[in-house]
Amino acid sequence: MKRAFDLLLVLGTSWLWVPLVVLLAVVVRWKLGSPVFFRQQRPGRNGVPFMMFKFRTMLETKDADGKLLPDAERLTRFGRFLRSSSLDELPELLNVLRGEMSLVGPRPLLMEYLPRYSTQQARRHEVRPGITGWAQVNGRNAISWDEKFRLDVWYVDHQSLWLDVKILATTVWTVFHRQGVSAESHATMPKFAGMESYNKSYDK
Repeated sequence: MKRAFDLLLVLGTSWLWVPLVVLLAVVVRWKLGSPVFFRQQRPGRNGVPFMMFKFRTMLETKDADGKLLPDAERLTRFGRFLRSSSLDELPELLNVLRGEMSLVGPRPLLMEYLPRYSTQQARRHEVRPGITGWAQVNGRNAISWDEKFRLDVWYVDHQSLWLDVKILATTVWTVFHRQGVSAESHATMPKFAGMESYNKSYDK
């Protein structure tokens, strides 16, 4: 039912988001140049990698040594708007159509994080990753990694069609109010380096 729900909603609203994606692609090309899309391999269900699509939000500015500048310095005002409004996530609807993602689920993070998860944290990969999720409507990037993973695993254990509808509806409210877009002093979130100790009480 979850897969059918995803397809029904994505295809049923294609008249709205497809023209928007085309329009944003033109603006991104004008404002930030090429490539328009940011593509990166991310872990999907059971950790199987897939290529995730997003709109590009940063410039490719490099320092004197040819290394990319920090994210905060490359993130433009327009790119910040795309992120705060979550419009940069729209191309992920293609990943949903391809069956690599769901509308709702734990956000797909970096491949390099896989060996850093505890056994409980890794349970977030028992379901398809989502464009939005329980962690996104309960703090987004303003909460700690610890809390984010707690919420992800809670979703895995309590997922239902009704919960997905609730998360999607709450996401609209959260995006409208631009809440939890970034962690303090970071463009989004600091990198997850793993944890030496982790509270495994996920039933709270």
